[in-house]
Amino acid sequence: MEIRKLDRERLGPDNNHSQRLMPWSAVNAPFEGAWCVIKPGASSVKHAHHEYEIFIAMSGEAVLESADERITFVAGDIVHFPPFVDHQVINESGTDFEMYTVWWDTEMSEKFVARHRAEG
Repeated sequence: MEIRKLDRERLGPDNNHSQRLMPWSAVNAPFEGAWCVIKPGASSVKHAHHEYEIFIAMSGEAVLESADERITFVAGDIVHFPPFVDHQVINESGTDFEMYTVWWDTEMSEKFVARHRAEG
């Protein structure tokens, strides 16, 4: 058994409040992912990219801003962002907001299939 440890001390604005946990050489996956902790009063950088992405809210409450829309995002919620749609997480609460994010694109999927076939 191999465990990938979260280093909470490294989470902050310098790395967009996240630690990339995937890719991981022990896991052949068609996606990448990161654990994110947004402290009270903080926010992620508003951005967009070519990958598809989902956020899974794990604990706390935050606000999602995307494409001129603003919604509350709480533990148990999941949201999907298509490619090139801007998005940002804002923590206006008094407690940490924690989520896991997963993103993928065609190239990642094709590499996964090639690795999977090679493992036979």
